[in-house]
Amino acid sequence: MNLKELSSKLGLSQTTVSRALNGYPEVSEQTRARVLRAAEQHGYRPNTRAKGLATGQSMAIGHVIPVSTRHEIVNPIFGDFIAGAGEVYARAGYEMVLTVVDDSNEAQVYRALRARAAVDGVVVHSPQIREPRIALLTDIGLPFVVHGRSSDETAGYSWVDVDNRRAFVRATTFLLDLGHRRIGLVNGLETMDFAHRRRRGYEQGLAARGITPDPALMRSGEMTEALGFEAARDMLAGPAPPTAFLAASIISALGIRRAAEAAGLRVGRDLSIVTHDDELSYLRNGGATPIFTATRSSVHTAGRLAAEMLLQQIGGDVTSPRQILLEAELVVGESTGPAPALARMFDTAKD
Repeated sequence: MNLKELSSKLGLSQTTVSRALNGYPEVSEQTRARVLRAAEQHGYRPNTRAKGLATGQSMAIGHVIPVSTRHEIVNPIFGDFIAGAGEVYARAGYEMVLTVVDDSNEAQVYRALRARAAVDGVVVHSPQIREPRIALLTDIGLPFVVHGRSSDETAGYSWVDVDNRRAFVRATTFLLDLGHRRIGLVNGLETMDFAHRRRRGYEQGLAARGITPDPALMRSGEMTEALGFEAARDMLAGPAPPTAFLAASIISALGIRRAAEAAGLRVGRDLSIVTHDDELSYLRNGGATPIFTATRSSVHTAGRLAAEMLLQQIGGDVTSPRQILLEAELVVGESTGPAPALARMFDTAKD
């Protein structure tokens, strides 16, 4: 059903029906309620473009992905974030515009989106430690929310992030409490702010126990299964191998587990693994009992919160920057146990 047909059924002009649906104050509450009931009864959904013409908005939110980070699109973390954000967009009648651009043209793309009024706002993904997009978007006046933070940015801006440093302090401390002293870190790309903060948490956790981080036990890169496998394989083959690993992604943790099995080690007994778990829809960390001990947060929730924050900003409901810092929960799974020497002591005591 279109607007003309709905108007005909109600015996009202198309202008009146459109204004009722879009919340214009000159329409009486009685008429508005009647129009909304009829729209629901007949399954009417406003045309997004027509609504945009009426309100002066594009009714679209932009997600711009540079070519250098295009792997984000196939990353299940990105998918779950978009799913959470998309639910909010759909309820508010917004569309999502996804653009993959060459890195050298990224600034021009944002300026063009603003100049053409193609989107009402954007979500910034994968912020770096030094993040130029924040100053750019502030300068051109395009509303934005960052999924994450930028450590070197001092100006105020809106963001939704997980306390990555604290999460990895807790994870490292948990392994230390189990008696592990050689803990390998398999991190994300450390030009990215989240990975920088996770490494800081790992190093702070070790330092609190008087342990100097060993560069031979630290590896960073794109968070793939292959990275986890290769990093763990190389560390386990070294002269002083780790007894535990801390992974920045459950995807990398799967690679670490494969390397452990290839080396004849039993995860949870001969080798412990703690990972960060984004509660992915299609990559679940087990059922009632998690497969991996993990610092857990929901990227789907982060997407929903970022979208809500951006739409509030676009609607003028928020006039100053807002920040939401989510805490990661530490959940104990089957992938951790006492350091091997302690495990042997426990076995002896049982005998």
